[in-house]
Amino acid sequence: MNTMRNPGKNIKIIVNNLTVSYNDEGPDDAPVIVFIHGFPLNKSMWDAQVEELENNYRVIAYDIRGHGVSDSGSEDFTIDLFVSDLLGLMEALKIDKTVLCGFSMGGYIALNAIENHPRLFDALVLCDTNCTADLPDAKAKRMKAIESIRKSGVEKYADESIHKLFAPESFATMKDEIADVREMIIKTSEESLCNTLHALSVRSETCEKLSGITVPVLIMVGRKDKITPPSVAQLMHEKIRSSGIHIIGHAGHLSNLENPYDFNDQLRKFLESCKF
Repeated sequence: MNTMRNPGKNIKIIVNNLTVSYNDEGPDDAPVIVFIHGFPLNKSMWDAQVEELENNYRVIAYDIRGHGVSDSGSEDFTIDLFVSDLLGLMEALKIDKTVLCGFSMGGYIALNAIENHPRLFDALVLCDTNCTADLPDAKAKRMKAIESIRKSGVEKYADESIHKLFAPESFATMKDEIADVREMIIKTSEESLCNTLHALSVRSETCEKLSGITVPVLIMVGRKDKITPPSVAQLMHEKIRSSGIHIIGHAGHLSNLENPYDFNDQLRKFLESCKF
């Protein structure tokens, strides 16, 4: 393994016998922050955050297997498998400790990772996510989505998803962002969409272990988030003693894209308050 760092965008590396694509920006010796995207998106959702932080931090954003331009592999997707990929990436990049910033599904991965490998993480940023497992109703919706994708294809699913991901007001003001997100979804294969929906439906809850988290935590959520509403973020905040919470105005589920100014401001202040 070449131990020299290879900074830049869309770099390929082999992790768990899988080709993973990642961006790696910022100074060599700076504190590291790893961004984990949500479903069914890819690492480009973090471009505005990478740009914001790359002067002072080593910033890594990667495509989860089956998303963006990372391979899918042949295994059934699970959150545990995604965590194993994250740890494999950290090891391949010689990262001993990092801050994790996880959005939605990325938050499930981050919570699972810190619960099982607490020594690897300096701090945690949880965005528009939650700690509960899928209730029967949510499971049924995911199964229905799988059926719909198999029957009617990815484009229809993308159009339906967009309306849940963005706040109503964003449709008037964020045409480019909405087009970008729709594109991310459409570029995800039918197989990966269905495989990931199944993984999300069977994930374990992490709420019981939240009180054991001792690193600094920032919880952020869009005020109009319908998928993981502020009440869910509040619940996590109450369970994690070392956490702060911030509600992002003018934003639905995609708070980092819908209100990047507020999101980046909170993120930067939080990172500055962490002692690395």
